[in-house]
Amino acid sequence: MKPRLHCARLALFLCGCAAFLNLYATQSILQNFALDFQVSVKEAGWSITVTTLAVAITAPFVSRFTGQFEQRTVIVVAALLLAEPALMTAYVDSFAELLVWRFIEGMLIPVVFATSVAYIGDHWSGSTVTEVTSLYVAGTVLGGFAGRFVTGVMTEYVGWREAFELLAVLSLVVGGFIQFLLPANPTRAVGVAATHAGVFTKPLLAAYAVGFCVLFSQVATFTYAGLYLSQPPFNLGPAALGTIYMVFLLALVVIPIAGRLNKSRPQSELLTVAAVLGISGSVLTLLPSLWSIVLGLALSSTGVFLAQAAASAFTTATARQNKAGAVGVYLTCYYLGGSFGAIAPAIIWGHWGWTGCVALIIGFQLLSLSIARVGWKPVRLQAIKVK
Repeated sequence: MKPRLHCARLALFLCGCAAFLNLYATQSILQNFALDFQVSVKEAGWSITVTTLAVAITAPFVSRFTGQFEQRTVIVVAALLLAEPALMTAYVDSFAELLVWRFIEGMLIPVVFATSVAYIGDHWSGSTVTEVTSLYVAGTVLGGFAGRFVTGVMTEYVGWREAFELLAVLSLVVGGFIQFLLPANPTRAVGVAATHAGVFTKPLLAAYAVGFCVLFSQVATFTYAGLYLSQPPFNLGPAALGTIYMVFLLALVVIPIAGRLNKSRPQSELLTVAAVLGISGSVLTLLPSLWSIVLGLALSSTGVFLAQAAASAFTTATARQNKAGAVGVYLTCYYLGGSFGAIAPAIIWGHWGWTGCVALIIGFQLLSLSIARVGWKPVRLQAIKVK
């Protein structure tokens, strides 16, 4: 039983990697898209926005279309299919065509995400949900970093088209390991997954609102921090910007530890810690020192991923019977937040620069904390359940 459980946890970690490997891959190369396709940097930012919008649009319907299939099959097929739009992105002839393939990528991502989180809810319960969800979110950290790092470094030294070819190969490799490691889940409640009953309770609505604020903060931070650092006096290129995302690796260590430490604590307490880290990190980025900015981004990203772990665990534990439906709605709100985070701060960036963006980001971090403190009720902890 133990080896099987360890395989399942490792597979779910890789599910997180698969979901986020391509999602933000263009974030460090917006300037290159602007030059190659003769568009503005603001327009190049749509390469992120269309993907997150596609996730938001698709997520609520995932359980309706996949509920009749075995979860492991759904996860593996979707993870492997993520390689195709990544590969096709490498061969586009226009920016419009690139956006089409980025949109298709976004339609596949919530299938991996929602089904993986529902799988966690079906295999574990109570305090262990937070721990395993934290492990999954740690996988999203590694995937998010790897996608940005690969495209940044490859773009500077080889080319962005070759970068997406490599991302396609990595997607296939990760999908293959998931297929090998993830145990099947034959007991699936098909009828429940196809409805949206019980997904709009007050605690869940609060969780969805927190998700919106969390990804808004993350996307706004790393999209506009990248633009800030690409300008004087820093003048960082794609490879350096891709390397900056190594700050995510701190979250890779912190999140699983925090998940274990908070097994018996309310998720709202984990979110409080996340907000403190996020706000402290945002303030540090205002100092005119590259090392202070990097440290601030490290703290901020760690806070964001802790908040994501808390919100996902709270959603899964609170939804009870209709976990897939609740996760789908959560993902819609979460990625709508990311979409707005990529474009909404543009006006503030034009008038007040990075300082104005930081003020907006801190406002959303405080808002997420306020919502959770008022709307999240502690979920009763139950004994571990393994199928």
